[in-house]
Amino acid sequence: MDRESEIEFVNANYWHSLALKKRMHYKLIYLALLSLLLFNCASRKIKDVSYITKTETKAEIKPTLNIFEPRNTEALKNPVVIFVHGGYWTEGDKKTYGFLGRNFAKKEVVTVIPGYTLSPNASYNDMAKEIAEAVEWTVNNIEKYKGDPEQIYLMGHSAGGHLIALITTNPKYLKDKSVVKGVILNDAAALDMKSYLDKNPPTSKYHYDVTWTKDPDNWKDASPIYFLDKTAPPFLIYVGEKTYPSIITQNASFVDALKPFQPDVKQLFLDKKHVAMMSHYVFPWTKRYDEILEFISKNK
Repeated sequence: MDRESEIEFVNANYWHSLALKKRMHYKLIYLALLSLLLFNCASRKIKDVSYITKTETKAEIKPTLNIFEPRNTEALKNPVVIFVHGGYWTEGDKKTYGFLGRNFAKKEVVTVIPGYTLSPNASYNDMAKEIAEAVEWTVNNIEKYKGDPEQIYLMGHSAGGHLIALITTNPKYLKDKSVVKGVILNDAAALDMKSYLDKNPPTSKYHYDVTWTKDPDNWKDASPIYFLDKTAPPFLIYVGEKTYPSIITQNASFVDALKPFQPDVKQLFLDKKHVAMMSHYVFPWTKRYDEILEFISKNK
């Protein structure tokens, strides 16, 4: 292949990838709207609540969070799931994932969905600090919304999975990791970003040079796998059989590193691609909700 053909090939693949991401984004929005029409009455939505008081951000507007409070429960203290969205650390919006909050509300679970500053306005470290603040805010305030501050669980997809794994393993983020009773990884990315970036140094594509920086020490600091120990909360780990190869490889390595501390941990494989690992949660009858409720009951 000559140089000109090679450039055309790379450009074609880039634009194909971009178009695919847009189609998947629109699919999630469509499913979210469908869920809104069908299941809105089960929850009360409290939107755009400020939670950042410590972390500085380059964004013009500080991120906020949404809360979904169950309407049809007499209990004053219900389990809490904090969900963190994905999107290459460069995109995504908390508003897209209201279906998750509404569906959890039907199961008498309070859901908190924080937004966070995205690259190039933030690095992985900035994002992790913001998510840690969202956890701290939840501990201090969730009783106002029928949530139990002693039953807090984190859930994240893709980049969101990376961020929740990072703040519950790397000790610099949470003052007390024991406030998190369990972590649900849904096709989590970047569990060992150092190994990946050693072979694929960050460039401006997806703003990786900003997200991860060009300092190898930061790549290790950003990788949850290097901080696993006996203080790690219990993990429930889902992986798509048709997801990206790097996600499959890194989740396998993560589980191997976690087993000395949690011998029963394992990967639960689903016959899905990366985005479908999230979009199927739009349906309240998916088995994932029952599995997560069982995980919550086991670890409360």
